[in-house]
Amino acid sequence: MKRKKRLYMFLAMIIGAMLFTTACGSSGTSGKNKDVIKIGVLASFTGPLESYGKQTKQGFELGLQYATDGKMEVNGKKIEVVYEDTETKPEVATQKATKLFEEEEVDFLVGSSSSGDTLAVVGLAEEYKKIMIVEPAVADSITGSEFNKYIFRTARNSSQDAVAGAAAIAGPGVKIATFAPDYSFGWDGVAAFKKAAEKLGAEVILEEYADPAATDFTSNIQKIINAKPDYLFIVWSGANSPWNQIAEMKVQEKGIKISTGAPDIPALSIMEPMVGMEGFSVYYHELPNNKVNDWLVEKHKEKYNGEVPDLFTPGGMSAAIAIVEALKKTNGDTDSEKLIKVMEGMSFETPKGTMTFREEDHQALQTLYAIRLVKKEGVPYPVPELIRELSPEETAPPIMNK
Repeated sequence: MKRKKRLYMFLAMIIGAMLFTTACGSSGTSGKNKDVIKIGVLASFTGPLESYGKQTKQGFELGLQYATDGKMEVNGKKIEVVYEDTETKPEVATQKATKLFEEEEVDFLVGSSSSGDTLAVVGLAEEYKKIMIVEPAVADSITGSEFNKYIFRTARNSSQDAVAGAAAIAGPGVKIATFAPDYSFGWDGVAAFKKAAEKLGAEVILEEYADPAATDFTSNIQKIINAKPDYLFIVWSGANSPWNQIAEMKVQEKGIKISTGAPDIPALSIMEPMVGMEGFSVYYHELPNNKVNDWLVEKHKEKYNGEVPDLFTPGGMSAAIAIVEALKKTNGDTDSEKLIKVMEGMSFETPKGTMTFREEDHQALQTLYAIRLVKKEGVPYPVPELIRELSPEETAPPIMNK
């Protein structure tokens, strides 16, 4: 009897231990360390947008340092970051995002370099009920038709670019051709520009699209020349840009003025023929005049052998600042519903000045810059020179998620 009693007690202890373990495992944390805030970052670290991914990562890391005063923690919780390469392929982005949510159990997702990658992932943020900060993808549909309440965007969108681009060249009677890559980034960019330009009285007489992986744009450029517009407005991203062929085919010498958003520094280096062009800029390190940008430029030079921050570096920094500022408001609580409440309408300081997440669609309203490309002594590429700042109110895009 005593032996049976001891056996029953032993079995009861095992069952109790199992029930305790099961109860702990079903609490919703799956063993996640509650004292750590985990952020997953999706970016193109290889492929045609590799430089964008690099800039975003560098900016994000500096942004965390800035926002936490170098402590890398909020409310006593350490911040950990996991980076994943999307390879600029939507199917890979989906796999990597799923891994970050399920295996890494991230509290936030940030990304991605490509609008195509980002559109493939935004639904997962809703499925896993986690905040996703979109940076630097710009397609309008991200905060438009594909919007869900877990999506916040520090990147500007195509309509903000369009308002800035149209302000530079559009007017009554002006004829404009557009040229863009044949995917969501290009389609949304042209659609938004066309709407803004026509509102100012201009006419878009040709919309030309090219394979984003193409290296020969001869036929596209010839169609534009044949259309005889007053301006050619270009929406482009990536390493395989059309600038050299536009120069070789002497587009400007045929009386067609070029206008575009000033690209990153590697692309500026092949825009020598475009000196004098007027357009807009998302960011160039000499354009903003504020303390956050001063800090970014100084620390970036220190950390990266004298290199200045490039086009998408401040976006990465802004995404990091937004996350930390939101966590400060929730006292480190990563509950998505609480974060949404504090982030809607939240303003925060960035290298581009004050950004505000618009309550209706979570798009960050922000400053853009009307610029002219000029030669500057000692700089081996055309430099964006400020004509004037375009305020967050002036470049506010339409609300498109309703």
